Order: sequence, then structure tokens, then C-alpha cells
Amino acid sequence: MRRSMLFMPGNNAGMLLNADFLGADSIILDLEDAVSTAEKDAARILVRNAISTLEYTKSEVIVRINPLDSPFYTSDINEIVPTKPSMLMLPKVSSREDVLAYDELVTKREKECGMEEGTIKFIPLIETALGIENAYAIASSHSRVVAVLLGAEDLSADLGCKRTKEGNEIAYSRGRIVCAAKAAKIACYDTPFTDVNDDEGLKKDAALAKSLGFTGKASISPRHVNAINTVFSPTMAEIEYASEVLRTIKKAKAEGLGVVSLKGKMIDAPIVARAEQVLQAARELGVDIDE
Repeated sequence: MRRSMLFMPGNNAGMLLNADFLGADSIILDLEDAVSTAEKDAARILVRNAISTLEYTKSEVIVRINPLDSPFYTSDINEIVPTKPSMLMLPKVSSREDVLAYDELVTKREKECGMEEGTIKFIPLIETALGIENAYAIASSHSRVVAVLLGAEDLSADLGCKRTKEGNEIAYSRGRIVCAAKAAKIACYDTPFTDVNDDEGLKKDAALAKSLGFTGKASISPRHVNAINTVFSPTMAEIEYASEVLRTIKKAKAEGLGVVSLKGKMIDAPIVARAEQVLQAARELGVDIDE
């Protein structure tokens, strides 16, 4: 289950060494924004070696490569694809064509390495106004795309607005990303909360993201990981209610009842679907379900 995604600078050997012990479901080894131009080549080799030699068993490994308008993305793909990370994060994706351009290079490299085509999955980072408007086209562009991530910092700059903790300026973008991802039947992840010292603000922001339908949330600070995991995990009350919903439906079907209610509320198909989602999430977290 992927709830939290933690960005780690690709040029910091110490952080790469400890990345698997920080509690994040996924770690994003970053070759883009966290790395200066002068350190791009060294960071790429460091990340390649880290994935090849360290055993990341607790966290899924994602690598954020450099964008198509940079001179670095081809080298990133050539060095990183053979290490078989779970996903490549594609920065500044604004169109379906951007995804297909990355796919062409990744497919070529997979073939060179004797890998099955499509081994490496994609998570486009949508962080431009054009990308927001093309969100569904991006989300449904290729079978490699298994999730999308909203990047609010670059987006707010592109929109010409101030980035705030309240996030009113990205409300439309959040909704658009969620709808696009759900329509394409893939996961969607919310932008990081960038004030590393505001724990309450982080919890509030994560709760808002969950209420909008996001699958999880990215983070730039290890101290935010636990709170994100908690927010995006079903509570025991939610698990117990979901189990009760399914028991009630099962009993109603056995008795031949077409309409059933629980605690004064009619149980219809959307409520059943939500209950099944809650229990599936609980199972993935190892919770023993009483059904």
C-alpha cells in the first residue's frame, strides 16, 4: 500500500543509505530539483549504485529523473533503467506526448538490457497549467502510467500566484488531478506540505487531500511520514463499520431482501464499494479482518 512518498536528494549518500528506515511506503530518489547542475552526473551514478547495492526492502524505490527540456534525462534513463526501480517519476509533464517521448527511450533501454517491455512504470509529475488541463490525457496516455503526482510549487509559479498553507490557489488543480486519475483508474498523490516545522498544518493538509480522494501524499521531510501514513490508513472505527456493512449486505441477500439499512441509513452500492475499499486497504496493512 502506497500512502507516503518521501523525496530524498540523489546526491546525499548518507540519506540514500538510511532511506529504507524512515517509514515511507515509497522513497523518491531525486535527480532533478534536489541536485545542482554541477552534481547531476555524480548524483546519477550515486543513485544507480545505491539501488544496485543496497537492499531497499521496506520502501518502494522511485527515481525522479530530469525533464525533457534538460540535457540530462537521456543519461538518467540509460543509467537508472537497468537497476529496475519500481517507477520513474517524470517531471513537468504537460501532455500525453511527453509521456510517450519518455516511453520511447525507456522501451529502447529495456530491450538493450534484456528486460520485458513495460517493466518500469511511470508516475508523471503534473506541475504546469497545461499539465493540469491535460490531466486525463496524461493519466490515460500509456499502460506504464500507474499514478500521477501534483506538484504545487512549480504550478503556483506557472499560475503566477502565491503558494499558501491553506491551498486555496490549488483547489481546482487538486480536484482536476483526482478526477483524471479516478477516470483513468490509477492512483493520485498530493503535493508535499513544505513547512517541515508545522506538524499540525501537515496533518490538516493531509486530511484535506484524503477527503478529496487522493491515494496518498508526497513529503520532503522524514518527520512528516508517520502522520501521512496515519491519515491515509483506515481507522479501526472505519474498519469495523465496513465489516458491518458487508455482513449486513450478506445477510440481506440470504434473506432475499432488496433494500437494507444499517443504523438508520440505507446501504446502497456506493457505500458497499467504499466498505470494500476500506477493508482492502486494511488487509494490505496486515489488519486481521473479522468478516
